[in-house]
Amino acid sequence: MSKAALVVMAAGIGSRFGGGIKQLEPVGPNGEIIMDYSVKDALAAGFDKVVFVIRKDIEKDFKEIIGRRIEQQVEVAYVFQELSDIPQQYQEKLEGRTKPWGTGQAILAARNLIKEPFLVINADDYYGKEGFRIVHDYMVNEMDDTKDTFDMCMAGFILSNTLSE
Repeated sequence: MSKAALVVMAAGIGSRFGGGIKQLEPVGPNGEIIMDYSVKDALAAGFDKVVFVIRKDIEKDFKEIIGRRIEQQVEVAYVFQELSDIPQQYQEKLEGRTKPWGTGQAILAARNLIKEPFLVINADDYYGKEGFRIVHDYMVNEMDDTKDTFDMCMAGFILSNTLSE
């Protein structure tokens, strides 16, 4: 196994952000957004595909701000997280809902684009180089790709190392 995809969940509506598209907000000295750092670290670790899970209404801005740049470096795919894309038995629960369903639905939306082991990250979180390397190395060197389903793993962080005083 040599392929590994990075799935970037970037469809959030940023209701607590106060306006704009938080996933596309510059944070770096040269206008970088958090995804710039995450994708760079993931590519350095060996990931060879990026799947962006976005909302249809941010597609144009998303591609202009980051997508077209990343497409020059690695295989990129886009999928839209839409309320209508949930299993039939849950459709009745959609009545009156306008927000996406969150992480589970975001990953479900990408199901037709991912055929290799994959790592899921949030667009607005920074994980650091080492985390990408460790997960990638495990996925390509330890996972058994001869089975019908892939093994799973999850990177975790020690809570006390992630909180401010």
